[in-house]
Amino acid sequence: MKPDNFVVIKLSRSNMHNFHIRRSILQSIESNLNLFEGKLLDSGCGKMPYKEYILKHSNVTDYVGLDIEDSLEYSTSVKPDHTWDGITMPFENNSFDCVIATEVLEHCPDPKVFLKEVFRVLKEGGVFFFTVPFLWNLHEVPHDEFRYTPFSMERLLSEEGFTDIKIKASGGWHASMAQMIGLYVSRAPMNRFKRRLLKPLLYLPYKRLINKSKSENISFSEGQMITGLSGTCLKK
Repeated sequence: MKPDNFVVIKLSRSNMHNFHIRRSILQSIESNLNLFEGKLLDSGCGKMPYKEYILKHSNVTDYVGLDIEDSLEYSTSVKPDHTWDGITMPFENNSFDCVIATEVLEHCPDPKVFLKEVFRVLKEGGVFFFTVPFLWNLHEVPHDEFRYTPFSMERLLSEEGFTDIKIKASGGWHASMAQMIGLYVSRAPMNRFKRRLLKPLLYLPYKRLINKSKSENISFSEGQMITGLSGTCLKK
């Protein structure tokens, strides 16, 4: 696999823009693999980059990919198993043991509709796992709808009936600064000469910030900066 992938992620100048976010998503999945079992629904699946990893490292036996009917085409070779209209998922009640949504909720024009459907298709005792960005550039415009705080996520999940809600930050101040540097040198408007000059100059401080971020103690307190969120909850 290429270094700048989803499950083989090696830091380099070429992936400064998404190294942290991809690493944090993978780490969140790794720490919750023990909750994934049986029949899993990957909602908003795209090209299902975590499918083989989850099947290999968890007790998931059936992996089903679902995406919106008019979603972006991320791959010509990998297609979702099912599509939906954004209102009703094409599954019976209580169909899945777990549902995952990695970087999906920020694209939902009405997150309550999405969460209501997740709750409906989950079996009793089923697990919902999610990740969402907080510090990230506009993307998939105009279908970039929201950025969530931990408090809004907990409220939305609770209102739809989920319990045992656990939410963690994917990065704090050091990761946030690193991510902004990476996004700036990779995606900010500038000529090629300036970009080629800035990347090597900023790579070392970026790398130091990334290393410092590993030991960050992140609490959801006043003044805290976060890069994104991951979480789990149950249908009971």
